Amino acid sequence: MTDLDRAASFLAAHARILDRRRFEALIHDDDAARHAIVRGLDAYRNADGGYGWGLEPDLRAPESQPAAALHALEALADAGPATSPHATALLDWLGAVTLPDGGLPFALPIADPAGCAPFWTQADPAVSSLQITAAVAAQAHRAARGDEAIRAHPWLQTATRYCFDAIREIDEEPFAYVLSFALAFLDETAETHAEAGELIGRLARFLPRDGALPVAGGAPGEAVHVLSAPARPVRAILDPRAVAAELDRLERTQLADGGWAVDFTSHSAAAALEWRGYTTVAALATLRRNGR
Repeated sequence: MTDLDRAASFLAAHARILDRRRFEALIHDDDAARHAIVRGLDAYRNADGGYGWGLEPDLRAPESQPAAALHALEALADAGPATSPHATALLDWLGAVTLPDGGLPFALPIADPAGCAPFWTQADPAVSSLQITAAVAAQAHRAARGDEAIRAHPWLQTATRYCFDAIREIDEEPFAYVLSFALAFLDETAETHAEAGELIGRLARFLPRDGALPVAGGAPGEAVHVLSAPARPVRAILDPRAVAAELDRLERTQLADGGWAVDFTSHSAAAALEWRGYTTVAALATLRRNGR
């Protein structure tokens, strides 16, 4: 069984304040914690409306980045029904850096690469990435459930159209993170866009029944575990026994210090701890969502 007291102690000792607030909102259903999540994002916000400053732990540069927007929108979704007065400015910024085809670049130029993973520093800012666009759009759709400003913003419509069109063009097994974020995007849009269900069916051929996707070129043993929420469309293409086994595995892998480990490479000592805090909250959210 999950030990929440040990998890709380781990987060208190090692995690970012933002993730500690996300834990409070998750476990205690606390309005004050939800509003604190929104305020906590201000430390990472730039004057251009975007976010940087290590909000993505392996991208520590101050410049606003699509990956930081992903984490900001995820936090705002966790904070719902609390909303941010800066949500419109964030989506305005996303619109400003979106490429002509409607997609986001994987990363924008970085002046100082200290503590930044090479896949961020080496990204081509002139090429759209389905991986990052789908990831950002999925979290924007989550956050939009409780925020009309996000739901009605034109950037979300542009990014959504780009993702549907790009996913439809997938004809061979994609990189694990591309597949997982594409499925997350389709899962979030299935209730509002009929084509999402069709595209989930098209991608199902690439998804093992247990939802485990080994990451080619990643750290030894690195894998993405696709585990949609109960009653969601992606859950229907997974083997229920494999889902139960994955939830059992997730419970068993809480470490003696109360946190969860990550199976990918971190690119600074700070990122290693920050990812563990983030991953611990994510593990607890998954278990709680599944009645564990």
